Amino acid sequence: MIKSWRKIYAKNDNIKAYTLLSPALILVILAMVVPMVLMLSFSMFTQVSMMEIDYTFTFQRYIDFFQKNLLVTLLIKSIKISFLVTLITLITAYPVCYYIAFYVKKNKMLWLVLLTLPFWTSYLLRVFSWKIILGTKGVINSSLINAGILNEPLTFLMYSETAVVITLTHAWAAFALLPLYVSLDKIDFSFIEAGRDLGLSRFEVFWKITFPLSLPGVIGAILIIFIPTVGDYVTPALLGGIEGRMLSNMIQAYFGKINNIPMGAASATIMLTTVVLITIIVSNVTKRLTQRLT
Repeated sequence: MIKSWRKIYAKNDNIKAYTLLSPALILVILAMVVPMVLMLSFSMFTQVSMMEIDYTFTFQRYIDFFQKNLLVTLLIKSIKISFLVTLITLITAYPVCYYIAFYVKKNKMLWLVLLTLPFWTSYLLRVFSWKIILGTKGVINSSLINAGILNEPLTFLMYSETAVVITLTHAWAAFALLPLYVSLDKIDFSFIEAGRDLGLSRFEVFWKITFPLSLPGVIGAILIIFIPTVGDYVTPALLGGIEGRMLSNMIQAYFGKINNIPMGAASATIMLTTVVLITIIVSNVTKRLTQRLT
């Protein structure tokens, strides 16, 4: 039996591949698939009391979600904030990566290390640092007041959507730099020279050659930033206040203080489904855009 299995294993490359992948597959199943199945299951139960759950399957929690305007509003706000964070991060990170890829001739890795150096510190420390910077008595307001530009501190900087967008943009900028730089650095410079030789302007070379060839990095950066930030709850909890609260904060409250696990699981499932659908749409749109530009 063992000898026959060895012969099958030696001849079948697929079995070899799955054997090598088995540790990673087991980890993915235990860390992702099982929790998602449990979350989906709990979303169809009913919280009878603080300590009791009715395990009868029902879709009432999903109906309750869309009947509550607050939850739908928080979902839309979460998507909007994440979209702004993604857009601002791409606009700020792309020129930096472009400069390093095409204009820096030596020590490119040193530039990347220096750019990512601030992100070596703890995520919470960076969030608290922005709390000090954006506060009513923080660095920005104190500087403007001492300079005589303002008489009163700017209140919209703290405990608002603005604070959440600024902090998340700074926190996730490093994750956009690497995929953008890799895609730009792999572009064959002869393509750009050929475009210039054909009489294309700098903008036309960028739009017709450089940008289409760098789209894989752009797509990667979009997905890396959008997916985690739409579900972030630490930054909105510390800097968002009531105005900057996101759906993830409500989900955390359902699993915590409110102690309504089925409603929290249903809200998380709806958020996950929404993010997956948006990701699929973005991928399809960018693929079509790539085909048209190339």
